[in-house]
Amino acid sequence: MKYLQDGSHSHQPLMRLSLALTLVLLLGFWATNFAMYFSRMGLDAASVVAYYNGSEADFRPPRSPASMLETTHMHLPMMGLVLLLLTHLLIFVPLRGAWKRTSIVGVFLFAILSEGGGWLVRFVDPSLAPVKIAGFLGLQVGLAFLLAALAVSLARPRRASVRNGAMSEAQPAGGEAGGS
Repeated sequence: MKYLQDGSHSHQPLMRLSLALTLVLLLGFWATNFAMYFSRMGLDAASVVAYYNGSEADFRPPRSPASMLETTHMHLPMMGLVLLLLTHLLIFVPLRGAWKRTSIVGVFLFAILSEGGGWLVRFVDPSLAPVKIAGFLGLQVGLAFLLAALAVSLARPRRASVRNGAMSEAQPAGGEAGGS
């Protein structure tokens, strides 16, 4: 982690390669999220309700609690680990703290809404389908932002130091930022 913290990963070719290849795989994860979602439902509430509550017209039964539990059981730890990795790496990207905090809280909130939205539609009220749609879209936008921020940071090698817990560009030897 010290390489990320002080920006010296920019000068470590194997670290940069590892991070870049991780981002490639996570970009594939992001793209397949779209494919999986749209293979089952669309961005309209009726398609979400039909997926979770069944559709007589399509001869599709409602999702069973057991199948939803099995899906949730796999999604929660996987999404937790993916978001932990991406948000942890975001901490070392040179962005303002407010952007980082908003991104971290937002992407986790949208992941919870996306996962919980189906349960709400199926077992609480079908009119809550927009929660599932908003969760999915917010999660996808959040993941795209995290991946883009990390890719840009990786593509722009920099020298950095840590001062008071915030990233700042390293100063030349013997000089201070804005000092006399």
